Amino acid sequence: MKVHRKEERYYWPLLTFIIVAAFLVVGCGGKRQLMPTPNVYVNSTSNPFANVPPEFRNNQVDVLYATDRQPMTQEDGTLEYGYGRSRSLAFGSCVVKIGENVSWETLVKNSRVHKRSTSLELTIRDITEQGRFPETPIPLIHGKKGFIDDPAIQSRYAAVADTLRKELQVRLARTSRKEAYIFIHGVANRFDRAVFVTAELWHFLGRQGVPIMYTWPAGRGGLLRGYTYDRESGEFTIFHLKEFIRILASTPELKKIHIIAHSRGTDVAASAVRELIIEARGAGVNPRAQFKIANVVLIAPDLDLDVVTQRLGAERFFRGTERVTVYVSEDDPAISLAGWLFTSRSRIGQLQPEDLTAEEREMLARIDRGAFIDVTVPSAGHAYFRKDPSASSDLILLLRENREPGSEHGRPLIEQIANYWELYEGYPGPPREAQESQIEFDWPEGDE
Repeated sequence: MKVHRKEERYYWPLLTFIIVAAFLVVGCGGKRQLMPTPNVYVNSTSNPFANVPPEFRNNQVDVLYATDRQPMTQEDGTLEYGYGRSRSLAFGSCVVKIGENVSWETLVKNSRVHKRSTSLELTIRDITEQGRFPETPIPLIHGKKGFIDDPAIQSRYAAVADTLRKELQVRLARTSRKEAYIFIHGVANRFDRAVFVTAELWHFLGRQGVPIMYTWPAGRGGLLRGYTYDRESGEFTIFHLKEFIRILASTPELKKIHIIAHSRGTDVAASAVRELIIEARGAGVNPRAQFKIANVVLIAPDLDLDVVTQRLGAERFFRGTERVTVYVSEDDPAISLAGWLFTSRSRIGQLQPEDLTAEEREMLARIDRGAFIDVTVPSAGHAYFRKDPSASSDLILLLRENREPGSEHGRPLIEQIANYWELYEGYPGPPREAQESQIEFDWPEGDE
């Protein structure tokens, strides 16, 4: 039985501050191994990698990225992106290697067990910028009927957008699933860490669809000032993210866009999608049809409950997408710190049923195709979606299989109240008593 510990949530805030501050300073150091194998892959009687196209059967992942980070050139001439803000959005290819000289067979074998027989360190092979948009805002010039956007700059902008569409079309042609998976990171993330998460998520999604990283100018470093800089960078990037989504959605071959956002990246994603929804409604068009946004996944949201109730709830955000899934954890130390700093009644990233009023519970129950998932795995930390095999299993079942919550749909979460579910340790095995040897799951036939 889960013990609710609301009274301890903001206990010892100074200790929490020290722990999280240390993470912000040193959290980007060290080598990065491929995320732990999700439970859903262990002892599976069918092979989720069996239908991976031949050209993807290797230890590399080619991620399409978009960024408004300031570009830098290293001493050896290679491209890098820092935390500085760029008024122009760029896109390109970043190739990530999983392990050194690891064969496809070895990679698959070690992607289906908890205890691996070889190192699967993540490294960047190369970064290639393929296009850069003109700076925004586009300059105004005086036309016959007043000020207008400079047509010459608009023409350049359109040409770069066309190049981006063509690149996406090439990537879509390589996969049977005509869908894009966009990962948006949180604060204190460098370019390399964000692209590693994108690559490993796509790998464990069975290498289908197109992996995309949207990376904004975060990772300045420092204690509170690093957090506040990153927070304002999140505000800075929203226009560029909206433009990027518009261009992707205007690509005819693309059928769906899935957005996976973590921590402060949830505010970036939710704000951009919210504004697109308002824009579509103002134009009298269906936002789902216009922007093709299917799943919006908000993981460990660094968002205030009262703010979300107004900015998302009152704007009917949930009706502008196919499904919204919010992952929360009461034991998340980073969200505890944010709650203390902003004196929130409750942060969404730690939301518990007891935090909701009767009216808010009724509102939650009325949400169509929306769900809160409470990750009750102990010591899962802030990045539980990739570090904990139980949490990552549910993310796979949601995004790869498009399953609704509930045992009858193949996602055996435990419903606490309407649209609020518990994800337990050992999931999707038997609750609380799952052992590694007992975790069994059969994928449906085929790769869809």
